Amino acid sequence: MLHFLWDSISLQTFLIFLFVFLLIADYMKNRNPKNFPPTPFRLPFLGHIYLLDFKDPAVTARKLSERYGDIFGMHMGSMKFVMVNGMRLVREVLVNQGDKFMDRPDIPLDKEVFSKIGLISSTGHLWKAQRRFTLTTLRNFGLGKRSLEERIQEECRYLGDAFRDEQGNPFNPQFQVTNAVSNIICSLIFGNRFEYHDEDFQRLLKLMYEMTVLHGAITSQLYNSFPSIMKYLPGAHQTIFKNWRLLKNVMQEQINKHKEDWNASESRDYIDSYLLEISKDHDSDTFREEHLMACTLDLMFAGTETTSSTLRWALLFMATHPEIQARVQAEIDAVIGQARPPALEDRNNLHYTNAVIHEVQRKGNVIPFNVPRMASEDAYVDGYYIPKGTVIMANLTSLLFDKNEWKTPETFNPEHFLKDGKFWKNDNFIPFSMGKRSCLGELLARAELFLFFTSLLQKFTFQAPPDTTLSLQPVVGIAMAPQPYKICAVPR
Repeated sequence: MLHFLWDSISLQTFLIFLFVFLLIADYMKNRNPKNFPPTPFRLPFLGHIYLLDFKDPAVTARKLSERYGDIFGMHMGSMKFVMVNGMRLVREVLVNQGDKFMDRPDIPLDKEVFSKIGLISSTGHLWKAQRRFTLTTLRNFGLGKRSLEERIQEECRYLGDAFRDEQGNPFNPQFQVTNAVSNIICSLIFGNRFEYHDEDFQRLLKLMYEMTVLHGAITSQLYNSFPSIMKYLPGAHQTIFKNWRLLKNVMQEQINKHKEDWNASESRDYIDSYLLEISKDHDSDTFREEHLMACTLDLMFAGTETTSSTLRWALLFMATHPEIQARVQAEIDAVIGQARPPALEDRNNLHYTNAVIHEVQRKGNVIPFNVPRMASEDAYVDGYYIPKGTVIMANLTSLLFDKNEWKTPETFNPEHFLKDGKFWKNDNFIPFSMGKRSCLGELLARAELFLFFTSLLQKFTFQAPPDTTLSLQPVVGIAMAPQPYKICAVPR
């Protein structure tokens, strides 16, 4: 009977039946539960990819929030997520109900790179233990103390010397700035810094930058939506995987070197301290060598790219707003002068300079959608049902560019952070996120941004090369970085 039916069905009929069956299966699998947040029309199999502006996804988020409100749902392939906008709902998700949205989702690309056993993508007990240990260890090696401030000041001198060697000629500051920033976290992880002409380290920084940028490529986003298909196809995602394997090899070499001359009674850096934890309990599920590898890679990546991108935005904004740059320099000259390097204690007296740094972070908007979260249990947000396993995106852009909170949100304007000539912080300013999973490196990043920025503006005036118009269009990746540019650092 089956043979007869098969013979009597034409290929065309079979294909139509198969397509209809797949449509029904896709609908049943991806239909929204009752009282789910409002969602745009979804294409079968593809979801809402057709709505995305890959060059500037913040534009897509703004348009959808204008139409559907401060909370809406979307589908990317088989992945379902909810985006929240505005301080009320962002605070609700990250703080008020933070424990329900503490987990990290299994985003395919990030799962391959930021493994589930490191600091960025781990969850539960493992994440809590790793974060607690990391914060304690970094404090032991100077975080928040004068010793680390002196280390940053020393790196500021090295960076200033490198800029001075350019003799005021046009140059791309990207990898010098990135090297300087990375040296701070490297000194905590490895116990040493790397020279700016170290070719091996420069290759490492370029691998990291390439990975950051390629995360925003179309093929990378398609991999997140259709990993079972895209893993067989060429594209940016394959380059990301290749680069990450090379980075892991470099990190393994560093760990092996530490193991060779490790002394349990004298920890020199983060790796030594982690090896000590491993030695205390070889059967521990929390402290293992593969966890050490993941944590060090996460620290180096997170401690390099975001701060480096912000500083490159800062130089770009100074070159495109010479009147603001001149006012910063006048304040630095009046408060610090030229005889000594800037110190963190100067921050309280450099109101305009501090406002400019905060405006760089606001307008640069380096992490526009926060790091994704996932509902660890069924929850309700603003009356809408959020099922367990739903990915949650907190749109920080909606806070940093809220027209009701900022006088001129689309304009670079340090007055956003000034009241009566004194520095003032707007509650909507949360570039480091908020709640229990806020950036653990916030204290370090803020110290680096202030000291690097003030030391560079103390010694140099930044200008666009002759007959050049600098672009403020970002490169969309893990971080929103400025496009590579050339600039002139003119000694003062």
